[in-house]
Amino acid sequence: MKRVFLFLLTNLAVMLVLGIVLAILMPALGLDSSSNAGLLVISAVFGMGGSLISLAMSKWIAKRSVGASVIESPRNDSEKWLLETVKRQAKKAGIGMPEVAIYDSPEINAFATGMSRNNALVAVSTGLLRSMTQDEAEAVLGHEVSHIANGDMITLTLIQGVLNTFVFFFARIAASAISRGSNNRFVYFMTVMAFQMVFGLLASVIVMWFSRQREFRADSGGAALAGKQKMIAALQRLQSNQMESQLDGQLTAFGISGKRATSEMFMSHPPLEKRIAALRGRTV
Repeated sequence: MKRVFLFLLTNLAVMLVLGIVLAILMPALGLDSSSNAGLLVISAVFGMGGSLISLAMSKWIAKRSVGASVIESPRNDSEKWLLETVKRQAKKAGIGMPEVAIYDSPEINAFATGMSRNNALVAVSTGLLRSMTQDEAEAVLGHEVSHIANGDMITLTLIQGVLNTFVFFFARIAASAISRGSNNRFVYFMTVMAFQMVFGLLASVIVMWFSRQREFRADSGGAALAGKQKMIAALQRLQSNQMESQLDGQLTAFGISGKRATSEMFMSHPPLEKRIAALRGRTV
């Protein structure tokens, strides 16, 4: 219930901010929504603007959606080890020290988020700390630090924003062409929704493809920071864990483990056997 309320509240706030931006921007540019140029500006504001605001708020949202507790001062050896390991890996990767947090969940997972390489968050679940060896956990942390060093959060946000813009724009162009000569707003609205679903599905295939590629890169980065055998062992540990990721939204894409799907095209993470094979230098 808390996650649903936070999701609705965040989206209402984003819509309000973007509405204000449009109210100022459109008159300043001398545009209106009836022109293609005006529609493109509206599409860009909602497509890119929503993604960028979500990125800027990502750490705040992540902490509250999973109840993550940031380690300010280590209370035990486990927290001290987490901080020291992330600090060492961040220095080696050439990024600023991320915030390190723990969240209560039985699943074996961890994620990274944040709006820049020097303003990020790495969070691990209590299930991961209980179920993985220190070597395996070190590799997972290396994987998440690599996501930050590679700028994956920013790149994925930009790709999603551009695709959202074109989905919004072309859905309305196509609906206008089909309903030309008709004044039935309901038909136009339903046509827009149908095209948004179709174009959105195509866009998600592109986003998920990119997401899978950056998982391979993050695995490679984790292997470089912690050791290849440790990274392979961590992925094998995930193979033995049948629990599906409980992370939502963007956090799913940046977890060490993703959600299952009926087709690999719609998966944010490659199958674990392919990730292990890639680290071993072969394909499956």
